[in-house]
Amino acid sequence: MEREFAMNKIIQDFEVSENLSINNAHFILKLNSPSELPKIFPGQFAQVLIPDEITFLRRPFSIHDVNFQKNAISLFIKCVGEGTSRLRMLKKGDFINILFPLGNSFGLNINSKALLIGDECGIAPLYYLAKCLHEKKIASDILIGAKSRNDIFLAEEFGKFCNVYFTTEDGSFGEKGLVRDHSILKNILSGYSKIYCSGSEQMIKAIASMAKMSDVDCEVSLEKNMACGIGACLCCVTETVDGRKCVCTDGPVFNIKSLKWQI
Repeated sequence: MEREFAMNKIIQDFEVSENLSINNAHFILKLNSPSELPKIFPGQFAQVLIPDEITFLRRPFSIHDVNFQKNAISLFIKCVGEGTSRLRMLKKGDFINILFPLGNSFGLNINSKALLIGDECGIAPLYYLAKCLHEKKIASDILIGAKSRNDIFLAEEFGKFCNVYFTTEDGSFGEKGLVRDHSILKNILSGYSKIYCSGSEQMIKAIASMAKMSDVDCEVSLEKNMACGIGACLCCVTETVDGRKCVCTDGPVFNIKSLKWQI
């Protein structure tokens, strides 16, 4: 099977093993499961119940990393409001309740080099993807876009699994410009058999257009507001060639050929 879907959804408490601050806005929440983890595939996500919050709506976060030997997962989170601020205050030994694994995954059935592209928090699901490609001995590069050097995250960590390239809008690190301006994209047809993309909608659409013109297979992870994560509330629909689909259940990963705005 090229792409995997979560068959069994689990609700359980995870213990915080580490709350690692990246900068003033970003952090990685490392969590331990009290039992053996189910299969988790790159691109899937989790719905987190915010501790001590009045609303019972969960917040969706991409699964950033998985360690099956330690029954541990990691979430890469940007602090943007009260809910994520509560998560940032969690300490080692605290517990949070998670619904997981949700959604489909990136397809790993490729035989030659892959290009991963992400900006801002779009890098969240790409780390586990890079790790899985490395384990399958599939060569990959990753292109990360940011506003400035201060917004570059996890360069060394990604470097364990793939070659890392950067753009910054102010030119303080890597090539100056937006992700779509990087020289690595000048001739993607000859260099890569597949592109994986995650991040801002504007960037995803730009990369999808370039991939389509170059006839390179491309999968994108879409970001939508998700209240339930299981397709019940219908607040995360997107237009596809087969009609409206829920990003939380039919995605979050879509091949660009299936998206209506790519027709």
